[in-house]
Amino acid sequence: MEKSELALTQAVESLQDEMVDFACRLVAQPSVLGEEDGALEVMEQEMKSLGLEPVHAPMDSPGLAAHPGFAPTPWSQQGRYSLAATRPADGRGGKSAIFNGHLDVVSQEPLERWERDPYEPLVEGGWLHGRGAGDMKAGVAAMTYAIKAVQKAGLGLAAPVTLEGVIEEECTGNGALACLVAGFDADAALIPEPFGPTILTSQVGVMWFKVSLTGVAKHTLEASSGVNAIELCCYLMQALRGLEARINADKPVDFAHVATPAQLNIGTINSGDWPSTVPAKAEFQCRLGFFPEMSFEQAAQAVRDCLDQAAQKDAWLRDNPPEVEFYGFRSQGHRVSRDLPALSLVSQCHKDLSGQEASEYACTCTTDLRSFVVYGRAQATCFGPVAQNIHSPNERVDINSMIYTAKVYALFLARWCGLVQ
Repeated sequence: MEKSELALTQAVESLQDEMVDFACRLVAQPSVLGEEDGALEVMEQEMKSLGLEPVHAPMDSPGLAAHPGFAPTPWSQQGRYSLAATRPADGRGGKSAIFNGHLDVVSQEPLERWERDPYEPLVEGGWLHGRGAGDMKAGVAAMTYAIKAVQKAGLGLAAPVTLEGVIEEECTGNGALACLVAGFDADAALIPEPFGPTILTSQVGVMWFKVSLTGVAKHTLEASSGVNAIELCCYLMQALRGLEARINADKPVDFAHVATPAQLNIGTINSGDWPSTVPAKAEFQCRLGFFPEMSFEQAAQAVRDCLDQAAQKDAWLRDNPPEVEFYGFRSQGHRVSRDLPALSLVSQCHKDLSGQEASEYACTCTTDLRSFVVYGRAQATCFGPVAQNIHSPNERVDINSMIYTAKVYALFLARWCGLVQ
């Protein structure tokens, strides 16, 4: 590495305590859906501490609602926003970049399975513990302090770099899209998702949907003359498992190493109000993955066809068909070449720092990469820390991997944007 690059990585190391403190302050904010304000405030203050001017990218803008990538939601978007702040270029001739990270987290339930309060961050044994520590507040700290390291090293950049702290990554992707609609785009985008030091080249599409149906309520002494809505749900769930199997039977080569890359998850079920009454209404909500070759519209039609065909085989459902509603995620899958200049450079930065080649990663979940790849102009990938138990009790992230991610990001800025001394 050049002398200036070495100074940059040393600056990252000198900022370790501040970086960990920032990650802890983010983890202390229980930023589940609808309660993200605390984390947004912490992020905004950190952006200002870098001398940046944060912009609120509104989630309720007409432009976002009209965008083809916008995901409809049953909750209001009024007053909701994501954050973006751009560090202006100090010179000319470089390529622009975006560092994007999400501030929202999934529920901490079941709380009784946690060994400690999920929102009391704990640094112990080289790990940072807490909900969102891995997914992905440590990554947010790493990308933020990569920019701070440039300033501490007394260096400038020959192109602008934008820092984004977004919401709704866990349910819609509307937060990252709001930043794009607000005008924030770049030549490259990096997201420090907790997949480790890998280059993400493929990810599945993801959709959410709700299935609702009715039965006939009866006292249990007349149960045989009722229609049990819960049992009908089970029947339809099995039909959807068949659809899952059919999708995975034709999996592309980049996902061939995964047994079931396009996963169906039955996430919630609601029905019944009394143990001795046959339930007359029920609904269940699902997440389904699909491959990049399939559009959301095609995947949604496959779900409708599956439910219709199952309904035709049931005497009750034939005349009382289930209703399906698509909301939240309607995320297109994608794949890109790791030979793209930005992806190749991330890989080279990793190799120069670690002496090892970065492995390629095909992701069986979705990330905010889709906003950049499908709708923007950035060459984009994920490269981030190492975490355990994301979306589970006792989540934690390896602190050394967070520091290392910041080094890779800082080195990427030096080589992609170009340094001004």
